[in-house]
Amino acid sequence: MNLPHRIELLTRLGEYLLGEAPAWLEAKERAGQENSWFTPEFTDLAVHRIATGFLAEQILCDWTGRYELPGEQAAPRTVGIVMAGNIPLVGFHDFLCGFISGHRLVLKPSSRDQVLIRHLVSTLAAWDPEVARLVSFSDQLRGCDAYIATGSSNTSRYFDYYFAKYPHIIRRNRSSVAVLEGSESQEDLERLADDVYQYFGLGCRNVSQLYVPEGYDFLPLLEAFRKYQYLTEHHKYKNNYDYNLALHLLNKRYYMTNGSILLVESAAVFSPISQLNYAFYAEAGSLQEDLQNLADIQCVIGKGGLPFGSAQSPSVDDYADGVDTLAFLKSL
Repeated sequence: MNLPHRIELLTRLGEYLLGEAPAWLEAKERAGQENSWFTPEFTDLAVHRIATGFLAEQILCDWTGRYELPGEQAAPRTVGIVMAGNIPLVGFHDFLCGFISGHRLVLKPSSRDQVLIRHLVSTLAAWDPEVARLVSFSDQLRGCDAYIATGSSNTSRYFDYYFAKYPHIIRRNRSSVAVLEGSESQEDLERLADDVYQYFGLGCRNVSQLYVPEGYDFLPLLEAFRKYQYLTEHHKYKNNYDYNLALHLLNKRYYMTNGSILLVESAAVFSPISQLNYAFYAEAGSLQEDLQNLADIQCVIGKGGLPFGSAQSPSVDDYADGVDTLAFLKSL
């Protein structure tokens, strides 16, 4: 299977993702049944961004062209990939990098997100049986030449131990932050709401911490965030909101809310589901320097960072944790 053929298959897969084949609609519905965080809205959002941002033919050609990948992989290695399951198809980009590089893949999807990736691989295999030889699934990854593993900060210690003697990429917990100046428009704040609320805030690219100037007026922000008020109709999200609200009430801790999110002053980058932390800053310049030294940050939104509303729309070469996955695979 040469590179042009792999690009052809992936381009076809992108078209399939945007279609309404009965088997695909059934797979998405079943994924939501097995993981109630995977609502139709957010599953379709993830699928659309993969199809349009990763799997367009020109994007794939330009991306692989920059790495000068060989037409055929002369010495394919076996790469084990441990996938996360916090948002729909969150591990797809690692699969994409492995498949496009021409290596053999052994995938270990999360139990929370295995329906979609298994269906897509089986679809590729139906179009070309060679895919079944190149891509397999396993509950235990042994005998691989290299590993890519994504998990929590706790599980990453086990990955470090088990995969230490092999080439590897190991990813840990990360989250994202936003820097506000106080001059943001209503449109900016509504786009920031996307960065905070999409996927219920479960992704590493979701904003979980705001940095605001002294004297910042939170009322326009809370009002703009009402566009996601309907998330409180989701039982798991509402349970998290009620639980965290009860904690703040019992502890007599100051908070602000619009009924769908809790704003709490805290220096922590990570926040619970349904809560958004904030901290005040005095000088934007020194804040930017501080943020560059924080290892837990996936991306920065707003001043000095990405545009509002773009957190969940990474490009195909916007690699998690800043580690170039395709360059790693090419080097094996």
